[in-house]
Amino acid sequence: MDLQAQIQTLIREAPQDGQTPQAVLKISPALLQVAQTLKFPQYYILQTLQQNWQITTLQHRQDPSQQKTVIYAYAQLVDATQASKTVGLVAVAVPVIQLLFQLLALDAVDSIIFQEQSHQPQNGVEVPRQGLQRLVQQQIQPPPYLA
Repeated sequence: MDLQAQIQTLIREAPQDGQTPQAVLKISPALLQVAQTLKFPQYYILQTLQQNWQITTLQHRQDPSQQKTVIYAYAQLVDATQASKTVGLVAVAVPVIQLLFQLLALDAVDSIIFQEQSHQPQNGVEVPRQGLQRLVQQQIQPPPYLA
């Protein structure tokens, strides 16, 4: 599914409360901007049988007190299944726009790391939640000359 179709699906599946579809439409340029920097329209996420995404806490090598919480998104199903060392985790395909949209709401997660090349985990593309939130804020703020 192409990125525009993913945006339309996100809008269509949003709660029809009169506000959410409009809000999704308003932030869609920020989601598209980030999604266009990635190579694939969907990625595989590891999740539990209860449909909770697997979250990983990383520590800085020289300073273990520095931590961040990430979700890994794999371009290939085989990479996701090889990364799953835990019984009870399954790999599910998730459209990239939905991943980015979910990241905005996941306060416990600092980043999604998109693993775009097989067998090269050090070459992942990190999308920090705070950076995505800044882009979204820029989309929803009126231009200074209209404020």
